[in-house]
Amino acid sequence: MGLEEFRDDMTTCCRCSACKFVPLETLKGYDHVNICPSISRFDYRAFSGGGRLGIGVALLDKQLDYSSPKLREIIYNCQMCGACDVSCKYAMDMEVLEPMNAIRSEMVKHGNAPPALDKMITSLKNGGPMLLEGNAGQGEWASKLGVKDYTKQSVQVIYHAGCRTRHDKTRWAVAQQTVKLMQKANIDVGIAMDEPCCGGRAYQMGYQTEAADKARSNMESINKLGAKTLVTGCAECYFAFKVLYDKFGVKGDFEVLHTSEFFNRLVQQGKLKPTKKVNLTVTYHDPCHLGRQGEPYIHWKGQRVPGQLIIFDPPKEFRRGTKGVYEPPRELLQSIPGLKLVEMDRHKEFAWCCGSGGGVIETNPEYALWTATERINEAASTKAEAVVTGCPGCESLFETAIRKNNKNLKVYDIVEILAMATL
Repeated sequence: MGLEEFRDDMTTCCRCSACKFVPLETLKGYDHVNICPSISRFDYRAFSGGGRLGIGVALLDKQLDYSSPKLREIIYNCQMCGACDVSCKYAMDMEVLEPMNAIRSEMVKHGNAPPALDKMITSLKNGGPMLLEGNAGQGEWASKLGVKDYTKQSVQVIYHAGCRTRHDKTRWAVAQQTVKLMQKANIDVGIAMDEPCCGGRAYQMGYQTEAADKARSNMESINKLGAKTLVTGCAECYFAFKVLYDKFGVKGDFEVLHTSEFFNRLVQQGKLKPTKKVNLTVTYHDPCHLGRQGEPYIHWKGQRVPGQLIIFDPPKEFRRGTKGVYEPPRELLQSIPGLKLVEMDRHKEFAWCCGSGGGVIETNPEYALWTATERINEAASTKAEAVVTGCPGCESLFETAIRKNNKNLKVYDIVEILAMATL
């Protein structure tokens, strides 16, 4: 959708600053009131959701030029985590994140995206990963697992590891444990030794055409295979396959599950039995693209009725972040003997971002690390011994933040915890 289509949303912004903070009714105290990393870090309104909507209107009215270096700094120092969107929608019926996506798309069209991101898109177009660093062998992580290659053999379940896992040897153990757990539960699972990138990160960065092209290409290949379920341990891949592909009209009835959903289902069915004690106190971090952005896409066609009241014809249902994947990971953790789960103040749809999304980790790693440090400090305040999550991007940046700040915390993928209790 073009930026002009969001003019009504952008002009509806009343500068209330709800996009900057956790809703008042959900506050647990003063320490964790902020919701948007960008405005919290740069402390200037242009870096908030509302500020960027005002910029969008100025761009439409040609009061700003797309070629401005300062504009690029403001637009791309944002993880596109969607926190501003759900906080605004706590009370309002308007889009915040979608216009911001549209602004990035225009930045790409006008040739003003950060050069580092262009390099990643070139890699995507050439069939490579969307990474600046790390390029370990494609299927090497699975070489000793005896798992099927779904491009050559029929399977019921596809396991998609994701670029951040496949090309980083420090993340291989999680992928290997995922396959071993599936094999233990007698799941007919397959991987692709030459796994394609999902293309989801391209969308976050403003390369919407490239993301849509990748979605169509991937689903054309998958539809030929006959598998009806895809499982991934990457929150960004989950968002791409489940939400973006549906938005692009190519997903159909293909089932997409995060590893936390899939394994929680197996535990509830008795196909996996975590019996070994894991004596840990943990706190769970909700990845942005599994939580608030992971809820199903809602198709709607209509128009906003002119007038002072916000009325849509036909009525429009908004994605408010409340239907993301929140309970399955918590239920799975609570099924582990000996494990105690404590919550951070900001959790579920109001969770603070890890910092690695939207291309920020590639274009402003210092800001990304600051964002992760804020979250690690919040996790430490719960007195937990470890942070558990379900996204390799979150895990990697958290580990860096812990190391840089000498925190006594460990980071685990939720699959690692299940493996401790099951394998």
